[in-house]
Amino acid sequence: MISSKTHAVLDYVVGILLIAAPWLFGFADNTAATTVPVLLGASTLVYSLFTDYEYGLAKMLPYKAHLTIDFIAGTLLLVSPWLFGFSDRVYLPHVILGAFELLAVMMSRKSTSLVHRPKQI
Repeated sequence: MISSKTHAVLDYVVGILLIAAPWLFGFADNTAATTVPVLLGASTLVYSLFTDYEYGLAKMLPYKAHLTIDFIAGTLLLVSPWLFGFSDRVYLPHVILGAFELLAVMMSRKSTSLVHRPKQI
């Protein structure tokens, strides 16, 4: 199982990788093939900052809700080449990273590893 702390690290790494993927893998052509991973990567970074887990800053989004968003984002990324019609040019990075996101969600513990939490006043 993946702890929430490890999941948090993966979120930030995958978010950055998704933003960089079009340029790293040579499909930066200002079409949906580029836009989908960049938007999903940026949104992953933003909602991770707001997640109530070890490396979240604002801690406003429950971890289970975060996992649900990750699942939806991974599914969208996985099917995006066919959904947005660019599978004839590029699909493998989207499928691999989308499948990785889905596996990370399925292998993650559904509660945070936080043992001691400060009391809210």
